[in-house]
Parts: sequence; structure tokens; C-alpha cells
Amino acid sequence: MFNMPARKRRWKLVLTIVTSLALVGLLYAARQQVFDTFNNLGKVNSWALLTIPLLQGLSYHSHAKLYQGLFQMLGERFRYRSMYRLALELNFVNNVFPSAGVSGFSYIGVRMKPEGINAGQTTLVQMMRFALVFISFQVMLFSGLLMLAIGGQVSRLTILISSSLATLVLIMTLAIIFIVGSRKRIYGFITYITMVVNRVIHVIRPKHPETISIARVTKVLEDLHENYEVLKANYKQLKMPLSYALLANFTEVATIYVVYVAFGHLVNPGAVIIAYAVANFAGIMSVLPGGVGIYEALMTAVMASAGVPAGISLPVTVMYRVINMLIQLPTGYYFYYKSLHARNKQA
Repeated sequence: MFNMPARKRRWKLVLTIVTSLALVGLLYAARQQVFDTFNNLGKVNSWALLTIPLLQGLSYHSHAKLYQGLFQMLGERFRYRSMYRLALELNFVNNVFPSAGVSGFSYIGVRMKPEGINAGQTTLVQMMRFALVFISFQVMLFSGLLMLAIGGQVSRLTILISSSLATLVLIMTLAIIFIVGSRKRIYGFITYITMVVNRVIHVIRPKHPETISIARVTKVLEDLHENYEVLKANYKQLKMPLSYALLANFTEVATIYVVYVAFGHLVNPGAVIIAYAVANFAGIMSVLPGGVGIYEALMTAVMASAGVPAGISLPVTVMYRVINMLIQLPTGYYFYYKSLHARNKQA
């Protein structure tokens, strides 16, 4: 009994150290980009760069309203300020811990538990957030192709990339809806995945045959399905969250375009849209924090396929990435640490 506070303090210390090391790892991986960015500062229009914090602020505003709207559909009301802070924390977690977005699912569950929100609700909200962002981006992909076609810059590779992404997003969205729509399907699918993961972990940890509790997963799935039925009954209310998802995508693409303007290049916005989509999809799956290296390489390659020389697109991409890190990571880490500290005080 008397050892519990000590254990909690140790857990808090370990988590803080792990997070700090992950953040240092991200900065170390991006060190060359940071140096290159400072070397290129003399070549850019500083007035154009000043609009980036405004666009990023609008991006977080969009995500905050998106979360606020989805929670409201489930009967949970939160202040805008709280959701804005949550958006900053989730961005930090997803960038520092490369896990294809899984870190965000885990963190939002822990983060919202003191607010009385169960794991089923937070899982569904995060799933819907991704689904709406993906769906809204299909509109932008189509617009990007149209812009490239008007500019006479559509290559077969660009068409293949765009159509493949649009198809992948559509299939993923329909698959999620299909699985979550049935209690039997969602139980069967997630239980099977949990059993497979437990078997893999059991090889490494022979004394732990069930690291992930199937009973606990089952409870989360029941809550998830019940909350999905609530969203399904109020699907017309998704119009507003969908519009904020579209705005969030627009602000990110606009941020990249502003950096091109700062470097004195007016490129086709369609190329930026498609390059941004490809880089983000691949960056999610990267084992490196923030998709460092993969993101920049793919952005440059796709822009080159659309007629933008690598000598232009690479420094622009690096500048965009470093500025985003400087804006997002310090504030995200500050609120993440505050939430972690508050949770340990309540425990």
C-alpha cells in the first residue's frame, strides 16, 4: 500500500524520460534539415513565412472543432479551449512516437478517461476523425488533378498515384464502416487481431500468454459499437465535422504553398496537393519519428513528376517541415506534460 505512490512516481519518471528521448531522437534525425533551413533563411521572403503560424493556428482550430463536434454527437460537450489543447497534444504524440497513428488512439483514451469518456467513445472519435480527414482529402485530390490537367502537367505516374490513393482511402473507409457496423464483425475482427498480437508477444515474453486482455478488448468493442449506433442515428450532424476536416487539409496544403511563395516560386497547387497526400500516407508508416527522410524524399519525387525541379522542392519541403516542428512540438510537449502531470496527481 505504501509502495503505490513510489510506483506511480517511477512510472511518471519513466514515461517522461521515454517521451523526452523520443523528442530528442526526432530532433536528432532532423538535425541536417534544421541546419539546411537556417542556411536558406537568407533566400526567403520573411513576410510570406509570417503567415505560416496563422495557417497552423487555423489548422488546430479545425481539428479542435472536429473533435468538439464528434464528442457532441455522442452527447459529450467540451469547451473549445480543451479540444484545441487536445489537438496539440495528439499532434505531438503522433509525431514523436511513430506507430501509424496507434499512439494517438492510446493517448486520447488515457487523456479523456478522467473526463468520464470511455475507451469505446475515444476510439470511435479518433476513427471518425481519420475517416473524415481521408474522405475530405478525396475532394482535394480530385481538385489537384483538375488543376494539373488545366496546367497541362498531368503525367501517367501522377494519375496512377492519385487514383491509387483515392481508391485506398475509399476502401479503408468502407472497411471500417463495414466492421464497426456489426457487433459480431467487430468482435470477430478485433478479437482475432488481439489473439495474433498476443501470440507474437508470447514468443518474446513466454510467461505472458495474454498480454492484451481479450475480456477488456471485448468491453471496449461493445462500447465502440454502441457509440457507432449513436453516430449512425445522427449522421446528418456529420456535415459540420466534415467541413472542418476539409479546412484542416486545406490549411496544411496552403502552408506548403506559402513556403514556395516565400522562395519566389509559384508552382501548380495541384502538384502540392498530391505530393502532400503521398508523403503523409507513407510518413504514417515510417519507423522514424515524424517520417523524417521518407516524407521529404516522396514530396520531392512527386513534385518532380509534376514538373517541379528537385532543386526547388527539396529546400521548400525541408523549410516547411522544420517550421512546423518549431511551431508544433514545443507547445504540444508543454500541454502533453501538463496533462501527464495532472493525471499522476489525480491517481
